[in-house]
Amino acid sequence: MILFPNAKINLGLDILRRRPDGYHDIETVMIPVDWCDILEIVPAAGAETTLTVSGRAVECPVEKNLVMKAYRALSAITDVPAADIYLQKIIPDGAGLGGGSADAAFTLCGLNEVFSLGLSDSTLAEIAAGIGADCPFFIHNRPMLCTGTGTDMSPIEIDLLGYTLVIAKPQVSVPTAAAYSRVRPHIPVTPLATRLSQPVDMWKGSVVNEFEPSVFPLYPAVEQLKSLFSTGGAVYTAMSGSGSSVYAIFTSDKLAEEMTAHLEECEIRVIRL
Repeated sequence: MILFPNAKINLGLDILRRRPDGYHDIETVMIPVDWCDILEIVPAAGAETTLTVSGRAVECPVEKNLVMKAYRALSAITDVPAADIYLQKIIPDGAGLGGGSADAAFTLCGLNEVFSLGLSDSTLAEIAAGIGADCPFFIHNRPMLCTGTGTDMSPIEIDLLGYTLVIAKPQVSVPTAAAYSRVRPHIPVTPLATRLSQPVDMWKGSVVNEFEPSVFPLYPAVEQLKSLFSTGGAVYTAMSGSGSSVYAIFTSDKLAEEMTAHLEECEIRVIRL
């Protein structure tokens, strides 16, 4: 079975409070976007499960890859035969696009189907939540309002039809710990879902990513990228997740393509929504 784990972007990200367990309660909307890795899962030729990674360099040993973590998490609750898994990495890492989380979630779904395990999406989402905060989103893989630590999700309607999205990752990556290092949690007066219900051209200054004040001083290239989008005709632009990628929403393909000419040192994806 061949699967295409896709990335996500965050439309707004409010950091509400620090929890007693050291994590933070957040509120964000995640939407899937067409920037994909390639994942193949087949029954193992031998007795053990293997993972072969190609494409972008992944700075972790195979046994710590989230794909293998997903296999072990699934094996802990049901009998899963050994598999040979092949992952070609295309989505940039350290970009706030959820590539590793997508790989893990798609591994759960793929194993479930390849070996006819019969697990429901809700069960797979519960398993995914133990792997990483973004992982359950990719089980649903549709626009979701995410609360709590990000694992409590409910469907939300977001209409971006007709817009063109540009996602760019500068030549820096942002560790999640660095993004959280200077955050100042607070509860907004107006809930995020209400703000997102406004037309896209009214989001600026209202729909915000609360990681930006923490990340921008540490990684000026990320702030410069957002500024470039803002002056280049985007109706809305923001950092995705904890960074370092920045996305911009344009009203036309022409404006989007003109902008890409100024992004020579970035990895870029242009998506017609």
